[in-house]
Amino acid sequence: MKIKTPTLADIEQATERIKGEVHLTPLFHSRTFDSDTGTVAYFKTENLQRIGAFKIRGALNKILSLTDDEKSRGVVTFSSGNHGQATALATRLENIRCVVVMPENARTSKRNAAEGYGAQVVAAGTTSDDRYERALGLHKEFGYTIIPPYDDHFIIAGQGTCGLEIIEQRPDVDIVLVPVGGGGLISGCALAIKSKKPRVRVIGVETNGADDANQSFRQKKLIRYGKTSTIADGMRNLSLGNLNFEMILKYVDEMMTVSDEDVISMMRFFFERMKIVVEPTGAVAAAAVRIHSSQFQGEKVCAIISGGNIDTNDFLSLVKQS
Repeated sequence: MKIKTPTLADIEQATERIKGEVHLTPLFHSRTFDSDTGTVAYFKTENLQRIGAFKIRGALNKILSLTDDEKSRGVVTFSSGNHGQATALATRLENIRCVVVMPENARTSKRNAAEGYGAQVVAAGTTSDDRYERALGLHKEFGYTIIPPYDDHFIIAGQGTCGLEIIEQRPDVDIVLVPVGGGGLISGCALAIKSKKPRVRVIGVETNGADDANQSFRQKKLIRYGKTSTIADGMRNLSLGNLNFEMILKYVDEMMTVSDEDVISMMRFFFERMKIVVEPTGAVAAAAVRIHSSQFQGEKVCAIISGGNIDTNDFLSLVKQS
């Protein structure tokens, strides 16, 4: 069954639905970054959002949209970490049973957080396919309602609330850069931004080792990888969601890539100069402004920091790298 494509009205409804349970995250600014890049740059700090990432927006919107019957059966989701945490918190708020399928190599902090919110965590393989298949099996066995991480009408609409906030906070923004994993954040934000401000360019960013969305965008067909290799665990999915891909082709202007080394350098900058902790996936969009700065001269840009969930030892190990 084809998933219904969300509209601006759906994003506006999501804004009302999740109001009071999510933070209006601030836009941070760095004069040093502006000087280095020749831009006027702002950073949408979703690392300061509840659960430390933007994912609570979509997960809560989805959970609040469920019928009483769907809620009574409990839910299962599959996630490398942040969506799992977000679903766990959203279900706790609604007193719903939650099972989260995470990869065997999930970051300890993300697993612990999901369990801390009351979810049962089940480990399954290392790929997004492994997680999906395990979740599907649990759905068939126990009747749990599946909460997809990105390829879903309500998830996309919820994530789009981040884009609406950016336009309201910086109406004069010229370009918005968004990290791309499965495509929930960029498809929702691009819809919101283009509906409100069609002149604003929306650019998706991935790492070189997980550039399936970049390839899909350029070849105009959905590319599926057999494996990915990147420190950005939120980008290790093997392909975009189907609806996400359709919306990216319709609303996104460009795709860019950066290296893992570029991401680590950006994480270090955030920590040393702006005093914030950002996980690898969260640093990807900002890294693109630095690496591709020649394309943004004199522009007002906003890069979304999608999250800040990373183990202390992993963070210290990465930022110490030369």
